[in-house]
Amino acid sequence: MYLDTIRRLRHEVRRKRPKIWRTISCFLLHDIAPAYRSVLVKDFLTKNNVTKPKHPPHSPDLAPAEYYFFPRLKSALKRRCFFYASDIIKNAAEELQKILQNGF
Repeated sequence: MYLDTIRRLRHEVRRKRPKIWRTISCFLLHDIAPAYRSVLVKDFLTKNNVTKPKHPPHSPDLAPAEYYFFPRLKSALKRRCFFYASDIIKNAAEELQKILQNGF
C-alpha cells in the first residue's frame, strides 16, 4: 500500500515538475515506520535513485519541535513553490527566525 503511494508521488512529481525532474535527484523524508522500512519500498527507492536521509534516534528532547515549530513552519510555507533546495532553506530559516522572535 505504501509502495503504491510512493509510485503515485513519483509519477505526479514527474508530471507536474518535468524540468526539475530531469535535472535533480529526489530526496524523500519520512519517518522510520515499519511500512517505510520494508524491503519492497527500500528496493523501489534504491532502483529509482531516491535518497533517504538518516534519522537520528528518537529523543524526547526533540518532541517539542513536532508540536510547536513544525506546524507553524508548515503553515507559513503552505502553498509556496520552491524550485531549489537553497530557496527552501532560506525561506524556512526566515520563518523560523520569525517564530523565535514571537517567543517560544
